[in-house]
Amino acid sequence: MELALTSLSPFAFGAINCGKNLAITPQRMRYKQGRSALPNHLTVISKIYELQDTERRSANYHPSIWEQKFIESLSTPYTSELYSDRLEDLKEEAKRLIKDARDTSSRLELINSIQRLGVAYHLEGEIKEAIDLVYLDDTTTSDLFTTALRFRLLRQHGYSIGPEVFDKFRSKDGRFMDGISQDIAGLLSLYEASYLGFEGEDDLEEAKRFSTLHLKSLVGNLKGDLADQVQQSLEVPLHWRMPRLETRNFIEVYQRRSTKNSSLLELAKLDYNLVQSAYQKELKELTRWWKDLGFKEKLSFSRDRLVENYLWAMGFTPEPHFSKCRIGLTKFICIFSAVDDMYDIYGSPDELRRFTDAVNRWDIDHALELPEYMKICYLAMYNFANEMSYDALRDHGLNILPHIRNQWVNLCAAYSIEMEWFYSGHKPSIDEYLRNAWTSVGGPGMMTHVYLLMDSVNKANLNNCLDQASNLIYWSSLITRLSDDLGTSSTEIARGDVAKSIECFMNEKHIYEEQARDQVWQLISHSWKKLNEESSRSSLQKSVISSTLNMPRTAQCIFQFGDGIGTSIGVTEDRLTLLLVQPIDI
Repeated sequence: MELALTSLSPFAFGAINCGKNLAITPQRMRYKQGRSALPNHLTVISKIYELQDTERRSANYHPSIWEQKFIESLSTPYTSELYSDRLEDLKEEAKRLIKDARDTSSRLELINSIQRLGVAYHLEGEIKEAIDLVYLDDTTTSDLFTTALRFRLLRQHGYSIGPEVFDKFRSKDGRFMDGISQDIAGLLSLYEASYLGFEGEDDLEEAKRFSTLHLKSLVGNLKGDLADQVQQSLEVPLHWRMPRLETRNFIEVYQRRSTKNSSLLELAKLDYNLVQSAYQKELKELTRWWKDLGFKEKLSFSRDRLVENYLWAMGFTPEPHFSKCRIGLTKFICIFSAVDDMYDIYGSPDELRRFTDAVNRWDIDHALELPEYMKICYLAMYNFANEMSYDALRDHGLNILPHIRNQWVNLCAAYSIEMEWFYSGHKPSIDEYLRNAWTSVGGPGMMTHVYLLMDSVNKANLNNCLDQASNLIYWSSLITRLSDDLGTSSTEIARGDVAKSIECFMNEKHIYEEQARDQVWQLISHSWKKLNEESSRSSLQKSVISSTLNMPRTAQCIFQFGDGIGTSIGVTEDRLTLLLVQPIDI
């Protein structure tokens, strides 16, 4: 690519190069039962420089499609109290299945099925032992399917393996042999493996081109599940899919297989339903919080998207034991979405500059001169940061407030840059845009909150982990931004918003929109290679690495067919119904 992506990498995770000297030294905070108090004098409403409502921009977002009464009515017969014993019995049977697998091929297929069925988190120790055996067994496998599956699973689990394992399927001229061009299962396995490539692995890029070409030529002649699987993979490779939706999808596929294991299938279905029950409880708690927050009434210009924001949280950390993380992350996303809409749509330049300054100062007294709607936004942000910090201080003896505050400072600074571009008519280059956009998409803020909400955080690893994760978060955030742009660009162009990546490519390279979209897809593919490489060599805990991979997967899911948040009727609604409302028959 012409764009030198290495020039965009952050020198430090904690700051962005915005040309300003941001005040980031935390002030001493006063805690009162985990909440920050609103001084009485902040009830004074300043009208200085405020726009009249008739002059405000509007995105005309549709109302929420999820009524509180409906969410409160959600129920399921599948509860841990009733099914915990059966779940434990099925887990033991699955453990025996793994131990009884006697050869590499059967181990690989079993592990692949367990992962795609969404129950691998119950069997981590057994899977690790089996993967170790697969790695140690370097016996050359003769078929393409097993070779590619072994490569994909070993690389996914962080083992050292290179693309030379595919050399035996190449002719003397280096090209893949024509003899494998009709091997559907092998080609599909090779195709999926190619998406775990690193930058510079040209052989894997060739494997991707070869398998894609032949799968596209063959898919029209296929029938049944195989045709559906090939078509789905050509649209979204397995490595890019949101895990929980893939679980629902693969359970349907697996139960139609003649080779299925009935106890493993029952485990997957029961676990899916029990996790769905946990999601329902969390969402009921969140809907009461959202109502009390009052954004729907007080910030009517912003998106009322609690359930859709919870989709992000399910995508990041789908396992049931991350309940605290999902709840906290959803709250953060709800607040920063309102702040985003304030900068993008509603606020005047003067108001937004004052809001940015108030966030930089992180002093509630500086909210005095803000308009009423901004005070509500500011206090929601400020109080949530304090509550989260209070919990960490009380439960773990950690002062996480500087990290939370730093993310809000960086996020609002990035929003402010885009606001200045819009009102000045500035058209940024793609390089200039991306240096800011990986932050303004909210990726660093979301990932920081995910990590801080995990119970594994402690004094010893707090700063070290965030520093080590900087490149992971950068590439993950960049993919998330580019996926967002692909889904929302058409609407935002029509609304006259600031230029995003597609428009930047169009302006800079003098190309049409479809050509610009191709450039963005190339950038996404390149960034995934960088993310793959960073994740494979990272020493961070598995849950942190997984969440950095899951963020762009969730973004791909949300923005696959357009703006799945702004316009959530349709595909997003259907997917949320599968994840939250409809259990699987057992």
